[in-house]
Amino acid sequence: MSIVLAALGIIAAGLAVGLAVLVRKLRRVQAEYAGIASVEVEIKRLKAEAETSLARERSDAMTAIERQKSETASEVEQLEKEAANLRQEGVDLATTTKSRRDALDVDYTNAKSTYDRLYAQVTLLEENLEDISFGLYKPHFNFDTPDEYKARVETVREKQKALLKNGEAAKFAIAWSVGGSRRDGERMQKQYMKLLLRAFNGECDAAVARVSWNNVTKMEERIQKSFEVVNDLGGVMQVSITRLYLELKIEELRLEYELEEKKHQIAEEQRRIREQMRDEEKARREAEQVHAETQAEETRYERALEKARVELAKSQGEEHNRLNVRILELQQQLEQARTKGRRAKALAELTKAGYVYVISNVGSFGEGVFKIGMTRRLDPMDRVKDLSDASVPFPFDVHAMAYSEDAPALEWEIQHYFADRSVNLVNMRKEFFRVSIEELETLAKEKGLKIYFTRLAEAREYRETVTMRASKAAPEAAKLAIAFPARLPLSDAVTEDVPPPLPAFVAEPVRPLT
Repeated sequence: MSIVLAALGIIAAGLAVGLAVLVRKLRRVQAEYAGIASVEVEIKRLKAEAETSLARERSDAMTAIERQKSETASEVEQLEKEAANLRQEGVDLATTTKSRRDALDVDYTNAKSTYDRLYAQVTLLEENLEDISFGLYKPHFNFDTPDEYKARVETVREKQKALLKNGEAAKFAIAWSVGGSRRDGERMQKQYMKLLLRAFNGECDAAVARVSWNNVTKMEERIQKSFEVVNDLGGVMQVSITRLYLELKIEELRLEYELEEKKHQIAEEQRRIREQMRDEEKARREAEQVHAETQAEETRYERALEKARVELAKSQGEEHNRLNVRILELQQQLEQARTKGRRAKALAELTKAGYVYVISNVGSFGEGVFKIGMTRRLDPMDRVKDLSDASVPFPFDVHAMAYSEDAPALEWEIQHYFADRSVNLVNMRKEFFRVSIEELETLAKEKGLKIYFTRLAEAREYRETVTMRASKAAPEAAKLAIAFPARLPLSDAVTEDVPPPLPAFVAEPVRPLT
């Protein structure tokens, strides 16, 4: 019972404490809301305050917006003004730039014109091939000998002297008087005229003395320019050199140039004739030597044949058969020696007989370039070997070799047909032409020449060189040197008693000399 009372006492104490706390909270709430007579009235009051505050903030915001709009409009207006100023400045700058560019173009054009004029004048005095773009000279005369040119030069000079003597080389536009004296005026005019003519003649003589193949057109321009300059100097006194005198000076220049060219052509022709005579003499001596050697071979074969026939009459069995074979061989060799001797004798007697060859050197001159020439050598390959000496890096390849009883005429006919295809249009004796094998074959058919052409050039050394360069390997070069020795061993079948056979390079068919 005591325990129950104790528990109730504790509960009552707890309730008292809780009640005291609630009372305090109630008093605090009453104190906080003591001014509110009615909730509805308080809500209306708070709503009115909120609307008033919102209206004030809206008004402030509108004011701020209007102010910002005003400031922005002012800034935009300022920016538009600045943009307009920049556009105007750009237009002004473009106009100024265009005007400046146009002015620079005009200045450049004038400066370029002045430069070209001065450069043209300077080149008239220069004679360096690297500085002069010389023009192509067209001959004005067609004389056959230097004497005809010399005679014409003398005639032109006599005409010049006549003009000087008659006072027609230069003329005055007006008659001058000095101190009221016409005679003194005439003396002054003659002296001034002599001065101008001496200056002009000096320039012309210098041009004639220096004229050559690479400056003849420039020298003509130089005389023309001297004529203009001298006449400009005489402009104050109204004196000028006549056009007729100028034309005579230019004619003299051309004659002197063509005279020197004619001398050069004659010298080249004489050199060619001397070379031809040397070739003919060399071919004649070579043919005579071969003829003498073949006669000795014939004698040796005849003796061997006679000896074999005597032995044949005494032999029997296998020895008899062997001697028959030997006799046939000796008869064939004897006939070859006689044929070779007849050909050598004919070549020695016929100076025009020879071979026309077509050869190429791809490594030295490239594809499509052929040398078309002739030789009177008994073995024309000797001529090809001579051409393949140290003067060219690679040997020549033979594309055709045709025998002719008039080799010079056949050579000239082929070269003349392809004259416009010559590599050197100035010196046709170089004999190199840019043609094709097909064109050469077509020409041979048109002329009725039965010549066999080899289309592909072997060019062995050149092609091996290209291969070696492509591989860039030194051991490969050693392998090639072993695989392709420079000298092949002689065959065991070759003996002193058997002459070498004739070369098989002649065109088909070959008409042997008899």
